[in-house]
Amino acid sequence: MSQFSFDFDPPKAPSAEARPPLPAPAEPTPEQMAQRLAQHPDYRVLRRLVPLLDHGPAPDSSPAGVRRVLVLDTETTGLSHASDKIIELAMLLVQVDAATGQPFGPVETFEGFEDPGMPIPEVAKQVTGISDDMVRGQRLDDAQVQALIDRADLVVAHNAGFDRPFVEARFPGFAHKPWACSFADIDWKALGAESAKLSALAQDQGWFYDAHRALVDCQALLQVLGHRAGEESEGDDGGVNGLQRLMAAAARPSYKLRATGSPFDSKDKLKARGYRWDGDAKVWFCSLGSEAALADELAWLRAEVYGGRHAQVDVEALDALTRYSARPGQRQHRGL
Repeated sequence: MSQFSFDFDPPKAPSAEARPPLPAPAEPTPEQMAQRLAQHPDYRVLRRLVPLLDHGPAPDSSPAGVRRVLVLDTETTGLSHASDKIIELAMLLVQVDAATGQPFGPVETFEGFEDPGMPIPEVAKQVTGISDDMVRGQRLDDAQVQALIDRADLVVAHNAGFDRPFVEARFPGFAHKPWACSFADIDWKALGAESAKLSALAQDQGWFYDAHRALVDCQALLQVLGHRAGEESEGDDGGVNGLQRLMAAAARPSYKLRATGSPFDSKDKLKARGYRWDGDAKVWFCSLGSEAALADELAWLRAEVYGGRHAQVDVEALDALTRYSARPGQRQHRGL
């Protein structure tokens, strides 16, 4: 039997230099990373708020019509309406479908500085980031501001009790427009919010932004109010957004009730009930959002504070033209 032998050399693996390099794995984008984190129960993702300058096409029809809402914010030298001044004013004018509260169309924007004629206090500089150099020689454009006022059906601010007296002193035309306050006229706690602070409301909806400048605060507020608060709930008002709530609030009267002549020993009850002390008038007072709430409060005062005896309290009726202004509403005495 013949024997054969073969010399067999196995193929050599190509050298590292000869192999083409493997492509590096693609880096995930920030949005991909955010989406992945958002799926994990231990993480919550916040995205920078991107201002919406156009809310899309108009609705085909609106049985309730269209309202033009002016969202406003001010930065000032301080908290006193009597002695402090506006240093920045920003406004957004947007069309809103009155039936749904949905904003639509382009957003008109105004932003301007004004020299207060005094040095900006250090605390105001720290809060707003606005320096004396930024406002020196600047003046708000009266004609532009008045043009926006004239076209507005409703003015909205997140602390209207602060902003309204400032802008009415500078631009009297604001006194002839109805106002609503997105801080006070919406029960954010009932909607599940832990805080009614604007930055906290934005975070609840997944946004963060650089607060305490007038324009970005307006942009954040408009997007917060356009969001359908409660849309994932099964409640009767699920899906009603903040703009709808404010339009409804502006249409209702409210009341300031002063517990005149209340006994001194009732102060703890009044304070626990939510009354506040007016040191100038020396009276406990509260604010009520409806005639029904006023009737309930009068009954409570009669039973719990005045002991069923005859008394008169002071009631001030406020509508959207006077609410949050420094001007008084219609006052009357109510017997208990």
